[in-house]
Amino acid sequence: MAIILVVDDELGIRGLLSEILTDEGHTVELAENAAQARAVRERMRPDLVLLDIWMPDVDGISLLKEWGTTSQLTMPVIMMSGHGTIDTAVEATKHGAMAFLEKPITLQKLLRAVEQALAKPSQRIAAAVAGLRNDMAHGADNGGLPIGLVEMQPDLGPQPEQSFNLDRPLREARDAFEKSYFEFHLARENGSMTRVADKTGLERTHLYRKLKQLGVDLTRNKRGGGQ
Repeated sequence: MAIILVVDDELGIRGLLSEILTDEGHTVELAENAAQARAVRERMRPDLVLLDIWMPDVDGISLLKEWGTTSQLTMPVIMMSGHGTIDTAVEATKHGAMAFLEKPITLQKLLRAVEQALAKPSQRIAAAVAGLRNDMAHGADNGGLPIGLVEMQPDLGPQPEQSFNLDRPLREARDAFEKSYFEFHLARENGSMTRVADKTGLERTHLYRKLKQLGVDLTRNKRGGGQ
């Protein structure tokens, strides 16, 4: 089991995450601001940090940058925020965050992110992907992209969009993320549209439409029988 540092200025969030992670067998240390986080990191050398972005003294992104520039980013970091945007997720992963969780954090997403972070502690920069859920599931054009989870991609060999050019309009950057996201799931599910639809939370008809819009090659990962 791991030593996990939870950094959040909200007492309720700290308590909830501590209870969940302790029940999973982890040792949990708590900090309510950047100063306490620095002290705990120095004293305990945690295996993982859950770091809130919006804090009153030093925000989480600034603390993440600080650890990175001072060679103290020796552990995976999962960022948390109740006001997540694609820009925030991109910045967090650019500076070394392994995952991005949107509040309120569901139990499933928390445990999944923690498991992946602890399984691959040596990897720091993720190919950031957006959790495509509510609006897209109802057929919206994804004008406001909800951030559910940005996470490390498993090692499946060469993947498209290994890195992203961030110096471009938001819409283009978002399309690139979405294309990489779907191509990743298509590769992992061997081209099964049924399983990809289930994984991404989309209806098959909307999934097909979205893939066509993004220019995803559906034949590359298509299995003999197809789904």
